[in-house]
Amino acid sequence: MKNLSQLKNSQEFRFAVIGGFNTILDFIILFGLTVVGVSSVVANIFSTGITFVSSFILNKKVTFKSGNRTKSELIREMILFTIVTLFGLWVIQSGVIYFVSGLLRSFSLNDSIVLFLAKIIATGFSLVWNFVLYKKVVFTS
Repeated sequence: MKNLSQLKNSQEFRFAVIGGFNTILDFIILFGLTVVGVSSVVANIFSTGITFVSSFILNKKVTFKSGNRTKSELIREMILFTIVTLFGLWVIQSGVIYFVSGLLRSFSLNDSIVLFLAKIIATGFSLVWNFVLYKKVVFTS
């Protein structure tokens, strides 16, 4: 078992911290913009766009310590990051939400609770997907 020092230096820990930071940043921007009158759809586009860029930069530099790259290597990383991330969000999360929601509805839960629980489970699946593919495909040495 890893001791605390080893855990803090692990890619998994850095990935979790960056993911937590980006989630908080997303919510702050989203709700901050809606408070000043920006529509929720526009606010969501801005908040997710900003955190998408933040996630790429922080995961590249901090989690996977992907060094300086040529222009073509950087473009490759950006394209693969986009494909992996969007597949995780749109395909994996959507599929898991669909499947898990069906199972949870059999417990006669409120639709909001079903969606919330399904989203948490789906997020776990997409986080594992993202970490593995960022490590093995996107930010390779």
